[in-house]
Amino acid sequence: MGKTLFDKIWDSHVVVSKPGFPDAVYINTHFIHEVTSPQAFDGLRKRGIPVFRTAKTRATADHNVPTIDQHLPIKEALSRKQVEMLTTNTKEFGVELYGLGHPYQGIVHVIGPELGITLPGMTIVCGDSHTSTHGAFGAIAFGIGTSEVEQVLATQCILQYRPKRMKIEVNGKLKKGVVSKDIILYIISKISASGATGYFVEYAGEAIRSLSMEARMTICNMSIEMGARGGLIAPDETTFEYIKGREFAPKGADWDKALAYWKTLYTDADATFDEVLTFDAADIEPMITYGTNPGMGIGVTQHIPTLESLEEKEKPSFKKSLDYMGLEPGSELLGKKVDYVFIGSCTNSRIEDLRMVADFVKGKKKAEDVVVWIVPGSKQVEAQAKKEGIDKIFEEAGFNLRQPGCSACLGMNEDKVPAGMYCISTSNRNFEGRQGPNARTFLASPLSAAAAAITGKVTDVRELV
Repeated sequence: MGKTLFDKIWDSHVVVSKPGFPDAVYINTHFIHEVTSPQAFDGLRKRGIPVFRTAKTRATADHNVPTIDQHLPIKEALSRKQVEMLTTNTKEFGVELYGLGHPYQGIVHVIGPELGITLPGMTIVCGDSHTSTHGAFGAIAFGIGTSEVEQVLATQCILQYRPKRMKIEVNGKLKKGVVSKDIILYIISKISASGATGYFVEYAGEAIRSLSMEARMTICNMSIEMGARGGLIAPDETTFEYIKGREFAPKGADWDKALAYWKTLYTDADATFDEVLTFDAADIEPMITYGTNPGMGIGVTQHIPTLESLEEKEKPSFKKSLDYMGLEPGSELLGKKVDYVFIGSCTNSRIEDLRMVADFVKGKKKAEDVVVWIVPGSKQVEAQAKKEGIDKIFEEAGFNLRQPGCSACLGMNEDKVPAGMYCISTSNRNFEGRQGPNARTFLASPLSAAAAAITGKVTDVRELV
């Protein structure tokens, strides 16, 4: 019997396995940030033990950092304290930190890939649910809790039960104006925000293979939004070409050895999955969410479901969600006025995303009554945008290019959407209060967000490209 890609990687990292118990799995790389690490470091300190393998641990500040005036002290007291604690803890325990002002600072799931730290065949964890992003490289990557952060810092291993395996195939070619964010929002809308609970998902099919690495990262990033433990895509020439020459990627003979191994990382033809789902890329149009979980999504030309179309048990939460969003069942979103546009987050803040938006808005002006925040995912993305003149295009369009951080994805920092305002966001979650108390979020692709920034309303981007 053949093996899935997931099983090949998992089996090669199991240190101890006993029936009825979780496996002890070795972790190649542990990313940490300021939100979920303080308690873990404190636990080590109380037990009098060091970080077991400091070279396998990488730290950066991202969630709490401001995205303007990063050279000044952080204004919010809690945010400032968390960032200061990260600096103190990493210094005490000998962990390398890419803090504010460092050329490698940025969102943890952006800097790993762009620096060549994230590689095929790895096991990767972080105290952040969207660690699944790194699965785009053919790695097992997943988020962990604070107690597990301490566990990995102390042992470089983690106790985990092996999840079930699911394959999601997307076949055919994408239509004009449809990008990877639309693919994943479409899948989640079809299987729901809990449709992959208990599974690790492998994405396959022509539409997935045709994607760039940055687009694949968007797909894997949102695996968690359908309940999956994580998502991954088998590495191929696109993967290898992306990695080659990056700062921490293997070089010379080490590259040749790594590449030979990476080429073995695929699902065998006779391997079986616990579940297989298939979708047609031709059925996907630009997507937008209307509710308060990522599964509540529709094609931009479609209508919000009616109460009559739902099962009785679904109606209370559906009605509550629409009440929060200020929307009516059966109505359409096309033409709905928006107040804010946020292009950023670990889902869509890479240089490719910024290039996509810049190409679209070049020579255009934003709508007068829309606030637009463009937040690069890292200092490297910011520098590249400036090198290519993307910052000038944004400036002429009236967009605000800020400094790197998680920003308005989750409102733990100074970037919040005011109560009652509508924001089209390229982030990954539209929960109640996610972008600020009583803020209302529509999730969409960078292209759809850019179209809304120009028109001031929910727009079918296909009419403008």
